[in-house]
Amino acid sequence: MEQFIYAYASRKDLDQLLDYCIIQLGDIPAEATLGFIYISDHFSEQFATIIHRLKSATGIEHWTGSVAMGVIAGHHEYYNQPAIAIMLADINEADFRLLPNQTQLTSPINSKLTNWCNSNTFNCGLIHGDPTHNDFQGLLMHLDTQLPNAFLIGGVSSSHQMHYQLADNIYYGGISGILFSDQVPIMSNLTQGCLPIGNRHLITQADQNIAYTLDHKPALEVLSDDVGDIIQHDWNNATGLIFAGLLQPHSDLNDYTVRQIIGLDLNEKFFAIADQLETDDEIIFCSRDADSAIEDMRRMLLQLKSRLTTAPKGGIYISCMGRGPQQFNEPSQETGLIREILGDFPLIGFFANGEIHKNTLYGFTGVLCLFN
Repeated sequence: MEQFIYAYASRKDLDQLLDYCIIQLGDIPAEATLGFIYISDHFSEQFATIIHRLKSATGIEHWTGSVAMGVIAGHHEYYNQPAIAIMLADINEADFRLLPNQTQLTSPINSKLTNWCNSNTFNCGLIHGDPTHNDFQGLLMHLDTQLPNAFLIGGVSSSHQMHYQLADNIYYGGISGILFSDQVPIMSNLTQGCLPIGNRHLITQADQNIAYTLDHKPALEVLSDDVGDIIQHDWNNATGLIFAGLLQPHSDLNDYTVRQIIGLDLNEKFFAIADQLETDDEIIFCSRDADSAIEDMRRMLLQLKSRLTTAPKGGIYISCMGRGPQQFNEPSQETGLIREILGDFPLIGFFANGEIHKNTLYGFTGVLCLFN
């Protein structure tokens, strides 16, 4: 297969929608071995029926994917609409393994799977997770330590109902997905929905999610110096524009996790964010708007383009629910930008409750995975 095969549609009637997608797929090549699928949560309770019919129609037994409040397909972004996106790949069955649902922070991974991982110098994992898990970040860290040589990317499922995931079987409540060996050419990159303001700062006094001092100065004073007095004079508006970025250790300014500023004390000069803070970690402040997000997404796509030698065979794009129509002025801005810079290729994905890249949980970001 020169490129993966994909199909997508938006219909209220599930039977009509599946009929249309199956017609789009056409004759399935014998070498097709793996299916990716994202369905809007309108069809959550019919997920098993959908997969049964697709297995019958395609002859493909191995599938991975998730339900979502928004589905990405081609140059379309179906947000809060009944839709399905399907992609079929011709990846050697020796070069992928399904990751069954992981829910416990102390449970070891199946030894057959870890032995398979150890046989490769590198394993890229596409994973989906349930946001209702009581310690999702802890579970992600557990997988990071249990899966040898793994580089995990993916997203947290989004749904008004159950957060179903698919890894051959339908799961919920944990993390599941698929692992690829180093024989599968994959590249990925992350785009932030924000741009940094000012310099990085050392957290010199913090307790749980409260920053008391940065660079040994009152934390709110440092924040105001970087972003201006808007944070103190117009707090309600500033919360949608100004965010905290927690820098990954030994990273550059592009590698940070964005967290909301959820409160401040004008008298005591401290602020709180929606995450834990640790003394001696580093923090930056950033602005979030459509122009910033587009600028950073262009940067990410141009970096990927510089690494490509041929057109992608297919791609998975996972975007934050806070992006898409919530952030951009026009519909399908992100998929349009991908097409503009990387060209036309099979692309599906979903809007997530959180994005995963390099084994780390992000927010307000977009993660693009390309198969070459």
